[in-house]
Amino acid sequence: MPFPKLAESTRVARLESPTSTIHMVIDTDTYNEIDDQFAIAYALLSPERIVVEAIYAAPFHNDRSTGPGDGMRKSYDEIVRLLGRMNRPHAGFVHTGASEWMSGPDELVHSPAVDDLIARAMRHEDEPLYVVAIGAPTNIASALLLKPEISSRIVVVWLGGHATY
Repeated sequence: MPFPKLAESTRVARLESPTSTIHMVIDTDTYNEIDDQFAIAYALLSPERIVVEAIYAAPFHNDRSTGPGDGMRKSYDEIVRLLGRMNRPHAGFVHTGASEWMSGPDELVHSPAVDDLIARAMRHEDEPLYVVAIGAPTNIASALLLKPEISSRIVVVWLGGHATY
């Protein structure tokens, strides 16, 4: 998969802490653990530093869900519930994500979150769109596979890992 190459100076600059207000989207498995609700609330309550453009529901599968699609749907509902408690509308702001895992490194999972991420990233020419992934990065990886050009317009900040057995 050919991704655009960033100049070394651009890559290093993007790794620096931002000094001005940033635009970001949050990709989250919100129903999975309580930390994601805090992250969303903090971001939304920090408009002097962060403009949250959208929130995407990410898949998860553990004892709180019957599969990745169920986990994503529960996360979507939890995001909507949280925004309701904050008196914030969710229509056009919260998007469903992948309902299954990628079956291979080049097998994207299409979803409304993928389409929205691509559209938003393509509008960010001068300043990057920060993509904060606090769940499985299926939506982000799928968007990158579908439109590799967005790699030069986003900065992905991913909190996650995989259990070792």
